[in-house]
This record gives sequence, structure tokens and C-alpha cells, in this order.
Amino acid sequence: MGGGSRPSDHLRPELADEGETSFTSSSTSDYHPDDSLLSASSGITESITGSASEEESAARDNRRWCKAYFDVLRSYRNSAERAGVLRDAKDIILRHPGDWIEEVGGTTAGDYEVPEAITLLLVGPRGSGKSTLVNRITRVFDDDLSAPDRAQVSHNLSATRGTCFLQEYMIPRKSKSLCIYDTRSLATNLPHDFRLLQRWMTRGVSHGEMVIRDSDDLEMRKNIKSMRRQGLFSPCKRRIVNFVIFVVDGLSVLKSMDAMDDQYNEILFETFNYPFLSFKDNKPAVVVTHGDELSLSERALIRTCLGDLLGIPPIKQIFDIPETMNAGTSEFDTELAIVDMLRYSIEHADRNLAFNQSYLLEGQRIFHWIMERLHGYDVILEVVIISLCIIILFLRGIANLI
Repeated sequence: MGGGSRPSDHLRPELADEGETSFTSSSTSDYHPDDSLLSASSGITESITGSASEEESAARDNRRWCKAYFDVLRSYRNSAERAGVLRDAKDIILRHPGDWIEEVGGTTAGDYEVPEAITLLLVGPRGSGKSTLVNRITRVFDDDLSAPDRAQVSHNLSATRGTCFLQEYMIPRKSKSLCIYDTRSLATNLPHDFRLLQRWMTRGVSHGEMVIRDSDDLEMRKNIKSMRRQGLFSPCKRRIVNFVIFVVDGLSVLKSMDAMDDQYNEILFETFNYPFLSFKDNKPAVVVTHGDELSLSERALIRTCLGDLLGIPPIKQIFDIPETMNAGTSEFDTELAIVDMLRYSIEHADRNLAFNQSYLLEGQRIFHWIMERLHGYDVILEVVIISLCIIILFLRGIANLI
């Protein structure tokens, strides 16, 4: 599967080190994590037997993993300390694109192609909660709490096709600086998914664009085309994707960890590491949904597992955004997670903007200017060319006579 560890190597660790357990449990006594989630595991890090060095390595991995788990667990409690920054953070989110450009290497902000609006692309398997996430984000920034949901949510996956057309949502509704794209869910056929992702990342996305997979049968293609209510030509802008948000279902991650069949986590690993989803060394932000159906210790476990699986920091790059509230978190916790996720995505989008190719445009403009000036001399040029042809023919005729 390429670099990194396989999902099958990351099941759940055993808390073998009593010192680590006693230290971390004393600082997280408010949570009472479900010990069965940890003690019943067979190891996020694969159990290692053999030489003493291998056993020491396994013990270090277990201690590292346990520390990461309890750090994530503590982060839920520490969110209350940031109550005063939520409003300021929202204002920062709504800055103009390009405000986070770092003028490195002698460049200035004018050397970059700053888009009219930063475009964030939501991708993820079916049922991961992409459309629900759009509605949750909207409620954070919209003042009208009575406004209806913007994105169509599928409540019964077996009875619906899900999102079949790309949908653009400005955040907030009347903003011009930030837009989020809801996309069609990924299938389990990775080559077909990758071709779809490559098309979006290289050609851009446009609101209302029909999405047909290579794996769709004739009936599915016919049904999707029947739902289209516009012609082949759309007035909507085509936007370049500036960053990717990878949305995963926490319940499915947990089930894939518990079961012998870890296909879901295998798909997450392969898709997340698909090169076209990354911007240089920056990989997508990850959002875990359906946390409202899980305990707090399970949610912390999932983030820790995903961080280990995908090779990213679980606190800074994996964001727990449940659909509704439960006993473990509050509305403030969810709003804070959404704002943190958007800020992370926008900041990394600004840092990876393409350089301004203005010199190429200037050369093109000069070329067109020259051609326009020459256009007025068409008649003269034709006369000159005809005259030259006549002279050449005349000279050849004289040469033949001689």
C-alpha cells in the first residue's frame, strides 16, 4: 500500500505500562474512559514477540500510543478554556483570501494567484456525513437560526443515490470569500474513485456539475441524467480546489477496528494518501462524524487510531464534529471544532497558492497587440507578397531563356 503502516497493523493497544496508565488516568479522572476499549484490544501497534529489543520497541509504541490517546481525551476538557476566542476566530475565518500568505523566498502577496474565493472540497465514503457537515457549518456562521438546511441529507442510504451533482455553498450564505463543495460519495472501487478525484483536483469544480462514475451502470447513468434540469452549458464558474477536507464516519472506523474485515479503514488509508488530494507536503484535514452516537472515550480512541493510521496529529488535524449533541460535548465544543477545522484548511490553502503567472499573460497581451497592429497592413502585405512572387517568376523565366 505504499509508505506508512497498514490499517491491519493498527487495531488497538494494550495498556501494559502501569506507570503510564496511573499518570494519565489521574489527569483525566473526569472522563472515566471505557477501559474495555483499551484492555480488550489486540493492539493498534501489532503485537511483537521475539527478541528483547523487539519487546522494548513494542513497549515504547504502546506508551506513545497511550500518551496520544489521553492527550486527545484531555483536549475535550481543555476546549472550555478557549471560550473567549470563538468570536474572534469566526472573524478570522471570514478574512479575504490570501491573508495567510507567507512572504517567503523573497516573494510578496502579489506574486501569488489569489482566488476570488477559497474553495474547500469535501470528499469521503458514502454515509460519512458530508452534507450534514455543510449544514452544521452553516449554522455556526448564519444569524438566522430558523433558516432551513441547505444541503439535502440522506437518512436512508438504501433508498437514495446520495449527492449526484456538485453543490457549492458560500460560507456564510452571502459571503464571497469562502465556499465549500459537497461532492458525490466515493465508492469502494479505488481506481474509479481516483479518476474522479483527479478530475476535480486538476480541472476544478463547478456548481451543478453532474457526477457519473466509471462504475455506474446504464440505469444509474440514465437516472442521473434525467435529474439534470439544465443544458450542457452552465453559467457557473469553474473553481480551482484550494484544499481538501476528508470526511469519515466514526462508527464505521470503530467497526472496522473491531471486525476482522478492515476494508473501510483500508479504503480510508489508500484514499487519504492519494497524491492528488495533497498540496505539496500538506495532506487533507480530517473530520470525524457521528460522534453523537459514541462515548467520549470511543471518540478519543477513533481520533488516536486515525492519527496513527494516516500519520497525522490527531489533535491538530483530525476534528471531531458530531451531528447532534450528546452528554460528552456541548454546542460550544462543536462550534469550536468547526472553526478550528476551517481555519486549519484556509490557512493551508493560502500557504499553497500557485505563483502568479502574470509574465506569461503579459507576453500573450503583447503578442495580441502586435497581431492587431499587423492586421491593418493586410492589404500591403498581400501586395508585397504578390510582387515578390512575380519577381521570382520573372527571374526564373530569364534564367530559362539564357
